Amino acid sequence: MGNCCSDVGGGMAAVSGAASSAATGNQNDAVDMYLRSHGIHGLFSQIELSFSATSLRDRDVFSKSDPMVVVYIKERDGAINEVFRTEVVLNSLTPTWIAKYTITYHFEVVQNLLFKVFDVDTQYHNVEMKMLKLEEQQSLGEACCILSEIVTKPNRSLTLDLIRREESVSSTHSQHCGKLTVHAEECFSSKSTADIILRCIDLESKDLFSKSDPFLVISKLVESGISIPVCKTEVLKNDHNPTWKPVFLNIQQVGSKDSPLVIECFNFNSNGKHDLIGKVQKSLADLEKLHLGREGENLYLPTLVGHNYENKILNSKLLVDKFSETAQNTFLDYLAGGFELNFMVAIDFTASNGNPRLPDSLHYIDPSGRLNAYQKAIYEVGEVLQFYDADKRYPAWGFGARPIDGPVSHCFNLNGSSNYCEVQGIQGIMMAYTSALFNVSLAGPTLFGHVINRASVVACDSLSTGAKKYFVLLIITDGVITDLQETKDALVKASDLPLSILIVGVGGADFKEMEILDADKGERLESTTGCIASRDIVQFVPFRDVQGGEISMVGALLAELPTQFLTYMRRRDIKPST
Repeated sequence: MGNCCSDVGGGMAAVSGAASSAATGNQNDAVDMYLRSHGIHGLFSQIELSFSATSLRDRDVFSKSDPMVVVYIKERDGAINEVFRTEVVLNSLTPTWIAKYTITYHFEVVQNLLFKVFDVDTQYHNVEMKMLKLEEQQSLGEACCILSEIVTKPNRSLTLDLIRREESVSSTHSQHCGKLTVHAEECFSSKSTADIILRCIDLESKDLFSKSDPFLVISKLVESGISIPVCKTEVLKNDHNPTWKPVFLNIQQVGSKDSPLVIECFNFNSNGKHDLIGKVQKSLADLEKLHLGREGENLYLPTLVGHNYENKILNSKLLVDKFSETAQNTFLDYLAGGFELNFMVAIDFTASNGNPRLPDSLHYIDPSGRLNAYQKAIYEVGEVLQFYDADKRYPAWGFGARPIDGPVSHCFNLNGSSNYCEVQGIQGIMMAYTSALFNVSLAGPTLFGHVINRASVVACDSLSTGAKKYFVLLIITDGVITDLQETKDALVKASDLPLSILIVGVGGADFKEMEILDADKGERLESTTGCIASRDIVQFVPFRDVQGGEISMVGALLAELPTQFLTYMRRRDIKPST
């Protein structure tokens, strides 16, 4: 799925694809456009963390402790950075702190948090909080967790045992240090969305033999003065008085209702060099006022006068036909309502991977413990998704191999069982994978259809029972699939199920056909019978393209997953009721 603020030079289809789809009554494209225009592409939400504690140690002689919480972020390289301090609560062993820490929640990132509680000595009570030297304060204990552990709790509260550093090796004394409760609340701005219908009148013509083909680009202004596009409309051909379809702006996405926005009206050109017709600078609050006052705002055009640019006021006007503000259900609302993401994995055991006993094989198990590409994909994706799966029992399959004394199988249980396919935890997948390497013969060809259909059965069975589950199938492969149309057929059927499919390509093969399955360019998959996929459920990433790069494999794979989840829920009008 492309972001709504992708380059306007991508052609008429890129600019107006959503409009043309809507014209044919395709509500799925309308939902996709709705989500993209909300900025839900690589999900992030602003989360407020609040803190309370019970049974803290009393470290003062003549009074109770005066506790303060300090929050740290633990980076992947092991570095620990302080990011926040609460106020000091005087004389309390059961404090509730007022100050809240705001953090951006990234679904695709494992965000490690460390909390330390200190007793602030009386002599420092008049010292500014950020100036306190923590080494001069007494430790009351510390605790750590993953942000995902908090937001996936039904009440978004996680209670942690506080331990002291010198006692962390032994758990026998940890109960004496008290407990710290961390509560997460999604900021309202993450949910608040402005629904706006814009139109223009008396636009100037930029085409020689016809009227202009106008579209709008809405950008937010950041402190540096740079404008960052956040949304754009469809193109309306030959129209000097256009009324565009509604645009949806997440208020957090633009900063706030008072943050300045630049609204530019362009004339579309197929060569990508679009002509600026005119522009205005208004905040959401200003647009609301224009709507309430039924007034228009004159566009202006920066015009070179001498050596300087001046804003030429035009007769053309921007009008706001509709402005409403609503709160939308978010991904975190569904998690709080008890929805889970259930992880499944399918591993390619075809012969093109090479002999697993040789170091040049993609399946080689290094005695030093260094992970191969298959292991890395399982571990990194599983590391994120495990927090969203309550029982942590994962279906795991292999394909393209010949089990002992059997024919080639294109979907066999990785654990070797003929009755059940689940393993316990990420470590269970790793162990089943290693065991399977020595119990099957690598064969071929590379077929996806069987494992996708198997995953679809699991998702369909869950759907029939009313379970609050959404399934994520990770397929790891080294080769080009030989059942492309059968795979398309399976994906088209699966697009109506609570299922997303992540594909990691390892090795040096040509993965162009995989990119066909990943409908990021806007072309929906079509089955043999002519059915069109109701939504994009595939994300493909070649391992070699992200290895050692700035973007992690797991980030590239999982960035679109919340969007696919929300698209499915909204299509079926499923509410995150608790």
